[in-house]
Amino acid sequence: MARKSLRPHLNQIRTWTRQGRTDAWVAHQLEVTVQQIQSFKRENGLLEDEPGAAFSEEIDLRAEDDALIAAELEAAEQARREAEEAESARREAEDAETKAAAPRRRRTRRGAKGQSGPLEGTFDHGEEGYGLWLDPAITDNPVYAEHWAGHRPVSVTIEEDQIVIKRAE
Repeated sequence: MARKSLRPHLNQIRTWTRQGRTDAWVAHQLEVTVQQIQSFKRENGLLEDEPGAAFSEEIDLRAEDDALIAAELEAAEQARREAEEAESARREAEDAETKAAAPRRRRTRRGAKGQSGPLEGTFDHGEEGYGLWLDPAITDNPVYAEHWAGHRPVSVTIEEDQIVIKRAE
């Protein structure tokens, strides 16, 4: 489990410490361990036995604390950006490696005419009969425009794993 940053709670922890709250109570309020609270208090000079920890006047250290918190948050944001950039560079390198390793396929005649890949369609069992509904992008395919556009008689062969549609001769 990642350690929760207590830096945003510095002023609240300082107040609770001055009020005499126990480390266990503070830990419970912030949903962290007592050891994390003790360590945080030690690192930030909030221990009760240190000189100056129990002033009768309230000292406003928020500006200094806010600057420290802002610096910590900025450092965390910078680390996140660097991690994202490293991940992006790793993905780009992987993609380049994959493209370089992939065997080059020979273009077929249809590929040379601009067929961009498989299109989707739906085989319809409607009330008025059966139908085949093709993706509207098929009209952009030059092979379709040249050989299939309009009404053409076709022959249909039904096999176990495919339905073959051919232009009737």
